[in-house]
Amino acid sequence: MAIVHVGINPGFAHFQMAPEIEQRGFDSIWASEHIVFHGPVSEALTVLSYYAAAAPRLQIGSAVYLMPLRHATITAKTAATVDYLSGGRLILGIGVGGEYPKEFEACGIPVKQRGGRTDEAIQVAKRLWSGERVSFEGRYFQFSDIKLDPPPVQPGGPPIWVAGRSDAAIRRAALLGDGYLPYLFTPERYRTSLQKVRETAAQAGRDPLTITAAHYLMFHLAESKEAARRAAGDYLTENYQQDFHPLVDRFLALGRPEECAEFIDRIAAAGATHLVLYPAAYPDAVPDQVRRAAEELLPLIRRGGR
Repeated sequence: MAIVHVGINPGFAHFQMAPEIEQRGFDSIWASEHIVFHGPVSEALTVLSYYAAAAPRLQIGSAVYLMPLRHATITAKTAATVDYLSGGRLILGIGVGGEYPKEFEACGIPVKQRGGRTDEAIQVAKRLWSGERVSFEGRYFQFSDIKLDPPPVQPGGPPIWVAGRSDAAIRRAALLGDGYLPYLFTPERYRTSLQKVRETAAQAGRDPLTITAAHYLMFHLAESKEAARRAAGDYLTENYQQDFHPLVDRFLALGRPEECAEFIDRIAAAGATHLVLYPAAYPDAVPDQVRRAAEELLPLIRRGGR
């Protein structure tokens, strides 16, 4: 396998880098979100509407949009609008969240309902994106004889890439998603989980190869692996309010460009074809990380790490 598509998430603090990211040869630009979190956060689809105008040749994607925190019809409408504005360039990466229960409290959604609400919301969105008049009767969402107009530019709507690390996420990707977008995986776990996605899809009568194999990969480029390990660990520990230092070697691409490319080669060998990069760095270091990724790492990825 080989990586055929490389995107990057510069973070909300550096949304203005979108035109530069387009010029530097990436295939897509991504936005993440929380409604409330430990520090400053953005809302993903709002940022992507800016990227649609600022980088008119790039695909735009959410990594990830927290689907259970909104009503399914609002999600379908907002995503359809962004797809329309972008000329059909949206990838809707979705997740269930839950690692910060206070945002579920703030949105009035029981955290234990997040999986069921997400499963129904995917079904609602895909039906509404058909452009036909539809009805839906579910546990969380009910409506009759409505039509979403205008529909998305992409026939059937933007592809939904399912994030998550659990068995429930694997099943959701296999049965309802158009792509699989896990994060914080070793290459070995990526291979095993992707295989489960494909097996579950095949058992359900879906062609498993129609599900895009993507990976959301944090990285930090530095002159040594030790320097990268320390910088990424410090940033992630502060951002997520838990000690990430013991984890970064397992899950991140770290060090010199050749070392990062070697880790990415292993992800590709495990089956990933699409990569979303995220600099694990404090905001003041992100522009340099993005530029180094474009100049030093991207050529190695395109050549398969060699």
